[in-house]
Amino acid sequence: MTYKEEFIKFMVDCKVLTFGEFTLKSGRKAPYFINTGNYKTGAQLARLGEFYAQCIRENGIEADTLYGPAYKGIPLAVAASVALYNKFGIEVNYTFDRKEVKDHGEGGMFVGKSLTDGEKVVIIEDVMTSGKALRESLPKLKGAADVNITGMVITVDRMEKALDSDRSAVENAYEEFGVKVYSIVTINDIISAIESGIVEGKEYLHKMIEYRNIYGA
Repeated sequence: MTYKEEFIKFMVDCKVLTFGEFTLKSGRKAPYFINTGNYKTGAQLARLGEFYAQCIRENGIEADTLYGPAYKGIPLAVAASVALYNKFGIEVNYTFDRKEVKDHGEGGMFVGKSLTDGEKVVIIEDVMTSGKALRESLPKLKGAADVNITGMVITVDRMEKALDSDRSAVENAYEEFGVKVYSIVTINDIISAIESGIVEGKEYLHKMIEYRNIYGA
């Protein structure tokens, strides 16, 4: 299996990717659901970090520091930075933000690497629905230093039209902020994995394709 196929199987095994009928926050009824809150063991987090690392390496994304937006992004950035070193011998820094600026001790907004001008920063997130995390992260990062945001890495690109646009959230991120978003897999990869029997779910295949045809960007 390719690492993308392994990742899809990993998501299913962890019950992060499930099939059925789900009402999303957008109101759309989808035949699949991604719940990254179901990653909950050290072994799962270690493996997840390896998939992020493979995506970063495969796409040649340059990074000095991985940034994990609080709170979900924190363990993801840490796991990815560890995996980059253990798997590929690539040493990068990591940093994450506080929800509120600390006004005592070392103070500041960020924990981990202190950002500097020209530093290449990659944002690590789980999924992108509306681009809210990116929109909130950019002023924080740029407020700390004139960093170079070289990309954002997410687990799954739903390739789905935003509610107010014919473009997907990933496409909007590049159009609005100039930040390229990379995903470990896309919805097309998931459909292909079902078709080839990598994961079960062929009874939902027609609904997956229909949903993509209606909402796909």
